[in-house]
Amino acid sequence: MKKRKFLRVTASIVMTLSIIFFMSAAAFAEIIIRVTLQLQESHPLGENLKSWKEIVERDSNGQLKVQIFPSAQLFKDNFVGQAVGAGAVPMGTASLSSFAGDVPAVDFVFLPFMMDSPAKIEAVTNVNSPIRKIIDTAILEATNNKVLWWQSYGRTVYLSNNTPFRTPGEIKGKKIRTFGRLLGWTVEALGGAPTLMSGSRQFLAYQQGAVDGGVTGITAVKSRKLYEVMDYLNLTYDSNIEFVAIMNNDFFENLSLAHQDIIEKASLIVEKQLRQKITFLEESALEAIKDEIVIVELSDEEREQWREATKDVVTRFINEGGPLAQDVVSLLNKL
Repeated sequence: MKKRKFLRVTASIVMTLSIIFFMSAAAFAEIIIRVTLQLQESHPLGENLKSWKEIVERDSNGQLKVQIFPSAQLFKDNFVGQAVGAGAVPMGTASLSSFAGDVPAVDFVFLPFMMDSPAKIEAVTNVNSPIRKIIDTAILEATNNKVLWWQSYGRTVYLSNNTPFRTPGEIKGKKIRTFGRLLGWTVEALGGAPTLMSGSRQFLAYQQGAVDGGVTGITAVKSRKLYEVMDYLNLTYDSNIEFVAIMNNDFFENLSLAHQDIIEKASLIVEKQLRQKITFLEESALEAIKDEIVIVELSDEEREQWREATKDVVTRFINEGGPLAQDVVSLLNKL
């Protein structure tokens, strides 16, 4: 009798210890966060993502492990939102414009000359901006993607071959690479023919003459070595490029509250870091490539011609974007 009682007590202790062991193991199990990145890890957005990885892994004591897949190894830009939202990969970075199919209002960042100063860009993109809150919520509801932070990519510029683009007349009849619907409308307003194309395809398209010019960001001209295949870099600065770091919302919600907190705090830190240094990064990129490509700065009079030629794009944005687009423009006009 005593022996059976001893065995029952022993078995109970072993079971309790086993439960504690497995609960502890589960608590400290490594969680892999795979991230699809469109650019090279050496690009400022790649460096920004690596900073986030370092903070998350450090503050979680290695419980959260981040694996970055750069240069569109997993998904091209236009498919990142769909892939992350569906859970094919837990996390990714993509241009804000890639969500225009589900949330047309995201293209507001490309409205010509609406965010034409650092102060306006800051007012629109900071985490407390009402526009930012509207857009983040709309993306979550439409695609199941939680926006962790916005990645500042810089202002738009135009690349061209053979001749600079100083005025709209020099774009007329030219095929121009774009990466968003509204950018296409702008090119049409300027008299050009827009050609939608992912960033990773730019170099070859320029090299083969598939297009006559293209819209991009200054840092991409350097990181993608576009100066090797284009003659002129035209500093139009007509709109702003934003990327977003997104996470599958179901994946995020299934994390512990402690891990969610680590992720959100790291996101705030790296967003601020990139936003504060984007102007420096643009200036550094220009300095690095100044001997490789002709840099064209527009005069105030030339830029005014661009403004006049593209003013109807805002009206088209409101008409086709619906109530959310109207709300965003109303907030922009209050700046």
